Amino acid sequence: MKTRFLTTAAALTMTTALAAPALAADCPIRIGGLAPLSAPGSVTGGEAMRAAMRIAIDEINAGGGVLGCPVELVVVDTEGLPERGRAVMERLITQDRVVAVGGGYHSSVGLASKNIANDTGIPVVFAETWNDRITADQQRFIFRLAPLSSEVAAIYANFAASVPGVQNVVIVAENTDYGLPASDMTRQGLEAAGITSTIYTVDIGTQDFSGIIQRIRADKPDMIIQVMTGEAAYNFTQQAAEAGIGPGDLPMTCDQNALESAAYWQNVPDGNLCFMNRVGLPTALYTERTTAFEAAYVAATGKDAAESYAMEAYDSIMVIAQAIAEAGSTDGNAVVDALEAITYHGVLGTITFPINTNNTPEQAGVEAKWWHQFPDPAITVVQYQEQGQSSTNAPVVYPPVYQTGDAIWPHQ
Repeated sequence: MKTRFLTTAAALTMTTALAAPALAADCPIRIGGLAPLSAPGSVTGGEAMRAAMRIAIDEINAGGGVLGCPVELVVVDTEGLPERGRAVMERLITQDRVVAVGGGYHSSVGLASKNIANDTGIPVVFAETWNDRITADQQRFIFRLAPLSSEVAAIYANFAASVPGVQNVVIVAENTDYGLPASDMTRQGLEAAGITSTIYTVDIGTQDFSGIIQRIRADKPDMIIQVMTGEAAYNFTQQAAEAGIGPGDLPMTCDQNALESAAYWQNVPDGNLCFMNRVGLPTALYTERTTAFEAAYVAATGKDAAESYAMEAYDSIMVIAQAIAEAGSTDGNAVVDALEAITYHGVLGTITFPINTNNTPEQAGVEAKWWHQFPDPAITVVQYQEQGQSSTNAPVVYPPVYQTGDAIWPHQ
């Protein structure tokens, strides 16, 4: 069977041939990409997303471009900061003249910048912004591939309830639009399971966690859940390990940046047995499209695997390109109509946005947060079980439907 990319490229080329004469003057087509490439943002995550988005653009252009035009990617550095996010979104739209925007890592950046795009009619497909409010206000031009924060919080709460002997959990959360609501929703889920919890908040980019760690040690928790982004999480995990409350001492979840295996082990040499959230298909369920992207990503970056946020970034650009091709236009309203009707076979699976203007949350009987939301991202918990292990080889330990191995508990 041919790879799905080849099928998609063929579809793009066919639509291009039909629509090219009308839009030839609009070449090249520019698509914006949001990524945190400087501190205090998650730099490793941003660099991964930028590499993935570049791969998407290269593949699109190798397939003939879109609407007879080459496609250019304009990546901007959000720094993980709301005010910076607003500024670069304005720049993309007013100066770079992009027709749509993909990528995006931090929820605070997404919340700060999305109104600008929506008010100017520029479609955005956010890749990695989890806050439920990204889509809950039902803006016409805003879409999302990342999972809802409330859904991930439920996974973490249920996972904690499955851990033997866990009755008291400490949650360490960054003081952002991601960390605050996500930690509170996790706390609510834990309480529903009969588990007490304490939340400690820290500023984004915190480096010294000694004070927080002393307080955590006094609490004597059975488990620690991290709700942070960026390299600061490496510091917390290693400092906790040195203080005797790290992943080798009691069950601990790590930030998604732990999926960057080389960076993780370099910064957290005592981080074995940490649990991590991974979005996207488990390795055993990779499609040909997923495998092909990972091979291209490994070749481009020198890494041993593709992280979930890299996959999301790639798909955010590819789904925009397919929507433009199917719309036969770069007009924002036409692209939105195409996105609402789209079926895109991506590296994350088959992506659709079934809750939309033709099937509103009220009509579908679901919460408003599902508006323009990819409803089926696989959310799993994986665990490093060997020193220096690749996150791709780390077994999925939760939920049972995706499980590929048993968890190892530090106290056993």
